[in-house]
Formats: sequence, C-alpha cells, structure tokens
Amino acid sequence: MSDPRPASASSIPVLAGSEAGHLLNSTAWEDTPLGPMAQWPQSLRVAAGICLNSRFPMFLWWGPSLVNIYNDAYIPMLGLKHPGAFGRPATDSWSEIWPVLEPQVGAVIRDGRASWNERVPLTILRNGVMEDCWFTWSYSPIHGDGGAIDGLFCAVTEETLHVRAEAALARLSREAADAAHTLRTWFNNAPGFIAILRGPDFVFEMVNQAYYQLIGHRDLEGRPLAEALPEAQEQGFAGLLEDVYATGEPFIGRAMRILVQRTPGAPKSEAFVDFVYQPVRDVHGKVVAIFAQGSDVSEQVRAVQALRDADRQKDEFLATLAHELRNPLAPIRQAAMVARSGAADSERKAWALDVIERQAGHMALLLDDLLDVSRISRGRLDLRLEPVDLQQVVDSALEISMPSLERKNHRLAIELPAAPVRLLADPLRLAQVLCNLLSNASKYTDHGGNIALRAGTDGREVTIRVQDDGIGLAPEAQDHIFEMFSQISSAIDRAEGGLGIGLALSRGLVGLHRGTIAVRSAGVGTGSEFVVTLPLAPADDAGISPAHALPAQGRSGEPARRKVLIADDNADALETMVALLEMEGHEVQAASDGHKALALAQQMLPDIAILDIGMPGLNGNELAARIRASDWGRDVTLIALTGWGQAEDRARSSAAGFDHHLTKPVDFDRLNALLAAGSV
Repeated sequence: MSDPRPASASSIPVLAGSEAGHLLNSTAWEDTPLGPMAQWPQSLRVAAGICLNSRFPMFLWWGPSLVNIYNDAYIPMLGLKHPGAFGRPATDSWSEIWPVLEPQVGAVIRDGRASWNERVPLTILRNGVMEDCWFTWSYSPIHGDGGAIDGLFCAVTEETLHVRAEAALARLSREAADAAHTLRTWFNNAPGFIAILRGPDFVFEMVNQAYYQLIGHRDLEGRPLAEALPEAQEQGFAGLLEDVYATGEPFIGRAMRILVQRTPGAPKSEAFVDFVYQPVRDVHGKVVAIFAQGSDVSEQVRAVQALRDADRQKDEFLATLAHELRNPLAPIRQAAMVARSGAADSERKAWALDVIERQAGHMALLLDDLLDVSRISRGRLDLRLEPVDLQQVVDSALEISMPSLERKNHRLAIELPAAPVRLLADPLRLAQVLCNLLSNASKYTDHGGNIALRAGTDGREVTIRVQDDGIGLAPEAQDHIFEMFSQISSAIDRAEGGLGIGLALSRGLVGLHRGTIAVRSAGVGTGSEFVVTLPLAPADDAGISPAHALPAQGRSGEPARRKVLIADDNADALETMVALLEMEGHEVQAASDGHKALALAQQMLPDIAILDIGMPGLNGNELAARIRASDWGRDVTLIALTGWGQAEDRARSSAAGFDHHLTKPVDFDRLNALLAAGSV
C-alpha cells in the first residue's frame, strides 16, 4: 500500500518502506538537472510514481542528461552501483555498455520508437568485477506536458539465472543422451546443489552431493518432497514449486532462509540459499518436472551480517567514547571558568583545581583502558610479576573503589583467608581487575545494597568472588558480558558511564595471569557473582617484598634542584610544564621545536631534558640521538614525554637514547621522582 501521509508538491507518494522511495524524497534535486521536485512537470511526477510503486523492476531516464530514477525491484541489478546511480545521469552508471544502449536510447528519444530486447547478453560492472549477464527489457518514450518526448521508461528483468539454469539443463540433457554415468558424475560434482523433482508430487528423481550436504545425508531419490523433506514443505518451498509447476514460470530466490534437520533427531539448523526453480517441459510443452539449482550462501550472508554488526558496534563505541570524553570535559571547562573568575575566592579556586585534576585523571584512565585492551589483543602487554600477598592487592583495589561504594552507601563485606595468600602476579594489574569488579558491582547495585569480596584456596589456586544483590543478568547477557564494548541494555539507565571495556580488560588481564574469570546470575533482579581463579605462587618463591620507590630527595634531604630543558610544540603543554617545574625550584629553559631545543641545550648544558616526540622539523627521537652523540650530552638524563605509548614507540625512543618514556598526561609525582633521582 502507498504511504498514507498526504503528498505535497515536493514529494511523491511511494510504497511504505521503499528504499528507492526514500531516495526519491530525500535527494537534493535542486542540485541535479531535474531541479527541485516541486517544479517537476506532471508527466515526470506521474512516471516516477508509477515506477516507484511497482514491484516489477523498472526505471525511467528523464531529460537531456537521462537522469536515472528506479524502484526497489531494480536495485539488485545495480549491485554496488546503488545508491550512487539514483538521481545521476544514466551514462555515469552504465558507461561500460553505453555503446550497446545508446542507439536504442536515441531511437526512443528522437523518433519515439519503443524497443524490445530479449535475453540480450551484456558484460557489466556492478559488484567490483565484470559479469556476463542476460537481460530482457523494453524502452518506451515518455511524452512531457508539452507533448515532446522528455524521457524514456524501461521495464526490465534479469535472465542470467534463467539462462545459466537452462544452459546447465541443456548440458545435462546432452550428457544424459550420451552417457548416464557421465551425467551422474557431473551432477554429483557440480559446485552448487542440484535436484530434479518429477511430477506434481515433486518426487526426487536426481540429487547431487551438494544437495545432500545442504539438507543432511538422508535418502531422497524416489521419494516425494512432503515425505523426504517435511521441513521444506512446512516452510513454504512446496508452495513455490506448485506455482512453478502450475504457471510454467521460473522462480528465483536470493539469500532465502531455510531450516533443515541434517541428522535424525537433531535440531534444525539455519542456512541461506540462492536458487532457481526452472520448469522442465516435455515435447508437448507441458511442465513435467522442476529443475532446482542453486548454492549455499550462508557464509556470505553471515559475513555481511557480521560486517554490519561490526559497523554498528563501531558506531556505538564511538558514540559512547564521545559521551565519556565529553562528560569530564564539561566540568573541566566549567571549573577553569570558575578558577579564572575574579569573583571566586581562594577556597573556590582550590575546589575548581581539584575538579580539573580529578576529571583529567578520569580521562587518562579511559585512554589507558583502551590502550591496555589493544595491547592485550595484540599480545603486547607485559606483566611485571613479583611475589605479592592477596591482602595487598585487595587493599589497593579498595583504595580506589571505596569512594563510589561509600557514595551509594553500599554495605561491603570482605572475607579473606586468615593465612597469607601468596601469588606470583603483577600487583597493579591484579588490583585493576578487582577494582573493575567492585566498581561494576557498585554501578549496578541500588543505594544501600550489599557487595561482598570473598576468597578461598584449595592449596593450588585461589578463588576470588565478587558478589552483589544488584540488577543481575539475563542468561543471554551472560554469554556476551566479557565482550569488547559490551553494555547491557537493561542496565543503561543505571550505569555511571564507561566504555564497556572493563570486563573485557579484566578477562584479558586474568588470562595473562594464567587464571580464569566467569559470571553467574540466576537472572534479572537476582544479583551477580564474578568468580576469578588464579594459581598460587610456587612454594619455593622468595618472600614478599615491598615495591621500591624512586628517591624523592637529594643527598642533603632537601628537594633536588635541576637544570631542565623542555621541548614541546604544544604551547599550552610547554608553558604549564615550565610553570610546574619552576614552582618545584628547578631552573627551566623551554623550546618550541627540535632545532631550537638543540641550540638551547648546547648553551645551558642541562642535567635533564624532557622532550616531546612528535615535533616538526627535528622530532624528539632525532633530537635525543643528536644530544647523545655530543660530548656534553652523554650524561644528560633524557625523558620522552609524548602521547605515543605503544611498545614499538618505547623501543624507538630507547634506541634513540632516551632513559625514560612517559605518556601524556604525565603522572607529575613520577616525573618529580625522576628529576630527583638525577642522572641515570
């Protein structure tokens, strides 16, 4: 049925849900030779309406430029030329066959002579490769409002599958006449599935191996369709066969879904097929059988769907990422305005600076999570394993997680074994896993809810359970919860932000520790439990020792004072870093590019040089190499401060002579520790 909305001068009623109809009414026609739709002549509007409301493949070419307007049924014939062909001159779309079409087009436009072309072979480019195809079509002139021929109308059908099917049938018939054995061999080895169904009951007369592979190895030949393949009967394929048998018209199916039982008693499995039902006639022209030929396109259909899903997931992720980055940007911007305001007192300004620092840290954590997931997926994340006590890891995780738990007044229970539980682990990464699980529980548990972290050992491994009485998980959600960018739709209104990568990251980090992570939930509204298992440290490992921090003071006990060179082409980053280091008492010189930095270094002979990598002219790695090559630069401590933090970036900076590689935004406490440590 047509779109029930009233038509305006700038639209043409089309079939509901029509893709071509949407293109018609959304194209900027004022930018085409046809001009605005509201100014179209009535003859063009009528022709376009007939075309787009027909379910038979049709198109019309209008005006001297032969602007192309077509309907949905014609789209498959265009392939990848759609939707670019819509509203464009026909010569742009069909340049490869225009020498064949032009004489007929000219005859229609100039002389008004309609044409008829039956099963004409054409070699066309529509799906990235040249294809040999066959078409039947007719051109008819369209008279404009003034009586002149202003365009042409075409009804067209593609005969390619018919021609190929008939050719295949003809080959089969010739081979059958020559030798039945040759026919059976060819029939069985055909790349697509083939069957001949005889009579009105559609008795399987011949079936090739590809057909058996599609429907499961069961006995078909000599049995009617209803008995041999009852599932095909139930899914409407028998009705299609009956129509072909009754009318003598072939049926072409594209990517049609079929459910087949491949083994007795097994559940039905899904497949997608392209096929043609071609009537077979006797010498009197009566339909006596149907030749079924096609191919299993399940992989192609699923690949296309996978690409669509991946594209949708990418779009959702980018939208989420934009949302998560805008969230901290808003308070940063607003706090900066507060800090700059003359009306703000010192307490208010200090509060604003705290907001900026906290939100910038949140953004840094988002970026770090993304980089960590990328490194894990490429096998580039290295753990810093050391003997560690589980209590130490839990304490580190709680230090980060407690603010969100306290903010929602959650009741937290911690139960750890009385004896120390020793692990060989990266304490920072393992704390990151537990922090992710606790934060996740906090997000999806109502105010005042209960959260528990419990651990137990069996002498070989430790099992850590994080439980909550929050919203729980449906069974289907549990299957996907650890996937990248997973967001449970029923929980979106309860979530407090995030990219949906925390659990994927946790799974990767646990896997690197040779452990496992799983989720359990009885369903929506019943809470969730995440279970992490990790191997215990070998009994002969050295005792647990605390991490060693870099010295923060000079030998005298006073803060170290250094001559520092800073180079960065970002003026704001350069000026703020200079200000921070000068407030720490260091003597600081700054340069905005590599060449200026080299000249300045030769003058000041710095103790420490902090260099950006991506500078114009002379980049940071090249600058470091030149400093290292000089007599005075051999003992300079070189620190790379850059947005590039992949393993290969660190390898390049190390090869250039850098002692340390820090990523932006920098942890200023760590940078201070490096400055205090002095020369390496």
